[in-house]
Formats: sequence, structure tokens, C-alpha cells
Amino acid sequence: MTIVTGGAGFIGRNLVAALNRRGQTDLLLVDLLGETAKWRNLRGLVFEDIIAPGDLLGWLERPDRPPVTAIAHLGACSSTTAVDADFLLANNYRYTRDLATWALAHEVRFVYASSAATYGNGALGYSDLDAVTERLEPLNMYGYSKHLFDLWALHTGLFDRIVGLKFFNVYGPFEDHKESMRSVVAKAHEQIAATGRLSLFRSYREDVADGAQRRDFVYVDDAVATVLHFLDHPELHGLFNCGTGLSRSWLDLATAVFAAMGKPADVEFVDMPESIRAHYQYFTEADTTKLAAAGLAAPFSTLEQGVQRYVTTHLATQSATR
Repeated sequence: MTIVTGGAGFIGRNLVAALNRRGQTDLLLVDLLGETAKWRNLRGLVFEDIIAPGDLLGWLERPDRPPVTAIAHLGACSSTTAVDADFLLANNYRYTRDLATWALAHEVRFVYASSAATYGNGALGYSDLDAVTERLEPLNMYGYSKHLFDLWALHTGLFDRIVGLKFFNVYGPFEDHKESMRSVVAKAHEQIAATGRLSLFRSYREDVADGAQRRDFVYVDDAVATVLHFLDHPELHGLFNCGTGLSRSWLDLATAVFAAMGKPADVEFVDMPESIRAHYQYFTEADTTKLAAAGLAAPFSTLEQGVQRYVTTHLATQSATR
């Protein structure tokens, strides 16, 4: 059995679908559904059960549980604006420690989600080498909670046996439940469909023009393929960036969305909320050297390819049925 935490979430849901396409249905999903519409992400998936995160460690200790071969730990509080440090430490750091400790004690493959938010302002670059990891200073509490586990795994030698993936800006189907934390692709499609225009944040750095802020945008299918690669190859271990290795601007993204929708580009720039200005990343670009050495040398989808696929196969269809 494979356990997927965050199984009703964005990357988790897409991973479960990919495992189903392989014929694997002996899956335990771990997630909180509550009274939200998140349950809709489960439609079309085949799995054994779904339980709450707080019940997982108890389930793992049950004598009658089925054998577990792998844990893909993708569940977390991923809000970059979250300010409850105690919650983030408990949910993103200590919970991951508990799962990793159990997995290693039982010789179970453990692949977990870290984040590009650990790189902070990028002053040290975006290398996933251990020597760089030691020196990183995240800009927000979410990034710090992820960084703490990366450091703990590094200092305790766990990267000789587990895999961490620093996801960059992932976008694609089944992120609707994330609401304000949805990708800009999803938000842009919604805004353009309603108004014909797209608003982007102004730049507050003299050396960066409005719309020239850059990110490493990753289509979710490529993120899932990366997780599968490391689940398939237990001989591989370490901390890896999961990105395209090529940054693109917000204007590039806007142009791609307008093109996919068959509409002329019409972009305006608006003030960035003061609450995020001091913590805003103006540039991210994954160093993919280690990822390529681990066997993932094939290029990821380009921004234009990913946006086209997302808009035409998911967002446009979704809009038409509302």
C-alpha cells in the first residue's frame, strides 16, 4: 500500500490519478475535507480509504493494517501568508518528522514535499546542494517551517535514505480549493473571462520593471512525474529542486493565458498589498543539476505548453459548466 498525504489536495490528487492510471488502487489518502468542496477532487479516483492527518500515526500502529511500501508526504499548510507559527511548526515540521521517523524504522520509502520558499530572497541562488541548504533564510513562516525539516533531515543524515522535493511554482488542474493560494494561471483565467483584462502587481524594485518579476513555473504533470520517479527508484535519495530550470516573467505568463483563451492581451498593473511587499520573491529559478543527475534530464513542459493544456482541458471546461 502507498500512503499519499494531501491526497485530496492539488499535487496529491494528481499523483493519486497517475497511480490509478498505472493500475494501483491500494492507496490510503490522508487529508482534511471538513465542510469545504475539497471532496470534489476525489471524484474519479480509486483508493482504499481516506483518513484525517491526526489519525494517521495511530493507523500506522494498528496490528491489522496492510503492509505499507511507500509514503508520499505532500500534505501541509502551504499558505505563504500564514502567521500562526506554532501551527506551522506542528503541522509542517514536527508531523513530517514523525512520519519520516516511522517510515525509516519500518523500511518504507519516504518522499516529501519541501518548497522553493525555503530560498528566501534568492541571495544565495537556487542550488539544492547541502552546503547551500545550511545557509538559507526563508522570508515567511511557511518557508521556514519547510526549511526546518530540510535542516533536520540534513543534520541527522536522513538524506542518505529519503527524498525531499523543493517544488517551485506549480500550477494545473484541481487547485480550485486553494482559493486565494491558487496559481496566477487559474486566477488570470477567471479574471480575463470576466473582464477581458488582467491585473498584475507593480514592481517595487528599481531594477525590475512592472511584470518582469520572474518565477520558475512548473506544470503539475511534471511535478507528479518527478514524485513517481523517486517512488520508482528507492536507490535515489537526497534533497532536489523540482523546477524547469528556466524562469519566466509574469508578463510571459499573462501572454500565454490570453493566447490559450484566444483573446488579445490587456494587462494593467496594480499596487501590491503592503503586507506582502517585504516578503515578495522577485526571482526564482531552480538549479536542476542534481535532478538531471538523478535521471530526470528530459525537459519539463514549457510555460506555453502547460498553460495551453491547463486552460483548454480544465479551466475552459470548468467555466462552461458553471
